[in-house]
Amino acid sequence: MKSFAAKVEEGVKGENGKPSVGPVYRNLLSEKGFPPIDSEITTAWDIFSKSVEKFPDNNMLGWRRIVDEKVGPYLWKTYKEVYEEVLQIGSSLRAVGAEPGCRVGIYGVNCPQWIIAMEACAAHTLICVPLYDTLGSGAVDYIVDHAEIDFVFVQDTKIKALLEPGCKCAKRLKAIVSFTNVSEEHSLKASEMGVKTYSWQDFLHMGCEKPEEPNPPKPFNICTIMYTSGTSGDPKGVVLTHEAVATFIVGMDLYMDQFEDKMTHDDVYLSFLPLAHILDRMNEEYFFRKGASVGYYHGDLNVLRDDIQELKPTYLAGVPRVFERIHEGIQKALQELNPRRRFIFNALYKHKLGWLNRGYSHSKASPMADFIAFRKIRDKLGGRIRLLVSGGAPLSPEIEEFLRVTCCCFVIQGYGLTETLGGTAMGFPDEMCMLGTVGIPAVYNEIRLEEVAEMGYDPLGENPAGEICIRGKCMFSGYYKNPELTEEVMKDGWFHTGDIGEILPNGVLKIIDRKKNLIKLSQGEYVALENLENIYGQSSVVQDIWVYGDSFKSMLVAVIVPNPETVNRWAKDVGFTKPFEELCSLSELQEHIISELKSTAEKNKLRRFEYIKAVTVETKPFDVERDLVTATLKNRRNNLLKYYQVKIDEMYRKLASKKI
Repeated sequence: MKSFAAKVEEGVKGENGKPSVGPVYRNLLSEKGFPPIDSEITTAWDIFSKSVEKFPDNNMLGWRRIVDEKVGPYLWKTYKEVYEEVLQIGSSLRAVGAEPGCRVGIYGVNCPQWIIAMEACAAHTLICVPLYDTLGSGAVDYIVDHAEIDFVFVQDTKIKALLEPGCKCAKRLKAIVSFTNVSEEHSLKASEMGVKTYSWQDFLHMGCEKPEEPNPPKPFNICTIMYTSGTSGDPKGVVLTHEAVATFIVGMDLYMDQFEDKMTHDDVYLSFLPLAHILDRMNEEYFFRKGASVGYYHGDLNVLRDDIQELKPTYLAGVPRVFERIHEGIQKALQELNPRRRFIFNALYKHKLGWLNRGYSHSKASPMADFIAFRKIRDKLGGRIRLLVSGGAPLSPEIEEFLRVTCCCFVIQGYGLTETLGGTAMGFPDEMCMLGTVGIPAVYNEIRLEEVAEMGYDPLGENPAGEICIRGKCMFSGYYKNPELTEEVMKDGWFHTGDIGEILPNGVLKIIDRKKNLIKLSQGEYVALENLENIYGQSSVVQDIWVYGDSFKSMLVAVIVPNPETVNRWAKDVGFTKPFEELCSLSELQEHIISELKSTAEKNKLRRFEYIKAVTVETKPFDVERDLVTATLKNRRNNLLKYYQVKIDEMYRKLASKKI
């Protein structure tokens, strides 16, 4: 069997109360030791400034202007043009009092101004602190106060939130710089609070009038404090140095360079995941390293398809829900085909899948099938797509296989956390044995598993599994102002992720569970809630699901957002002619959903106490606006419990009455 990772240390059996630990694995490129670091790239500023020298006239940042509610074509700034604005914005920051080490906030949707402000921070050894656009003013207020931010760049529609009387922001900030303009009302209100406001053009002009030479950072300087949303409590400030960022990008370069189909300065990335999140930030840093282009979505995810068609990206990265929606769209189109054409599509699908499983690359597995059927799907993704990357949560093997067959491009999963700069592990293109896995360790990191006895996970067992622990050069320096939490997750140099993984015989990592979402039911049985959500989420009737268990109860319940298309098909079959919202209130639908979930549980050989006994049917998907999910669309369990507490109590009351 081909091995994709190098075992560099053997595992150790636990004793004297210490857990067992599995073998240490590295990337094959690092088997004999981590490769030497590129001496030219030691900071985030080097990544950008070196590409300005090499690719001054390449398109760097693209955006779409909206005039009279109409979205125009993409406009571009070259690397040289961006560099000139970075120098001006950096000079202005120094002119208004920003000193090296000062924290500067950036608050708003992805756009060129976001990156220009970020690079201006790097130019003068200022610390960039992203403010989560998706977490609302409460979290923003907390971060501004906790990180001691004095200056903030902000989207014009977000200025009001920073000037609310009850916000600590208003007392803390010295200056607000708008991505565009500042209204007279906001300017006056800020002035009354002692906060200076600047439009983007005014700030650029100040930099021209008062030029300041860049003061580039050293590798050990802090590059960013990136606050993670978490699934409970206040955000945690993850401290990342310039050395860690630069090392990650150099490692990604080495990793990608080993494949025949390489990323180049001609590639184009569509940015729509929050820049305040590590996945998009590091994707963009990598593209800047290559001298390639980044185009931003125009702000509405509901019509992302329009941006895709206009930009024609070669690279897309998203969380599983993005790819699930692509899959659903294709499946919907298939259902509308006549039976003969659907039969041909399915036959071509099986034909190409067979050749992929024999080891052929996606481009050579079946050019005939691509031409007849699948190129139309590729055209829906702009026609130039070369790579799809899924991260943030596990993507189901069924959907990953479908995308690999039909999208005519490489499709891989990755794994990582803010603390590990995102890309801790990544799959190989065209390796079907990696289906449903997150691949192998990154070039400058090591991975091992640690025993979780209470969940039955043993890294030295027949199927090695345990908590994923990470060590290496691409690591955070600690949580800002929180040494206790840092010590809690960093033990003997290993970062404990809280994720449960399995190492397959070929050295590939698979995410199977989550340690922190483990609860004990009243009968003493442990239940891993996130794992159950992943399993039940495979049911065609489920669009969103939150599974709840109580240590004082013996049964599990759930809040389900059903798939509208599946529900409408069910309604047609049983003779209901009602709108989706009304269907969701029917007891018959609840019973149907519970039956479907039971079938899924049986299919996946779940234990009886892992069966869901009652459901609440919700019509609206869990969203960030109600603070029910994180920026990467992971369930915020505490908030979901608060939001649905009445429904939870009601379900348990009904279950109790049935027992009586």
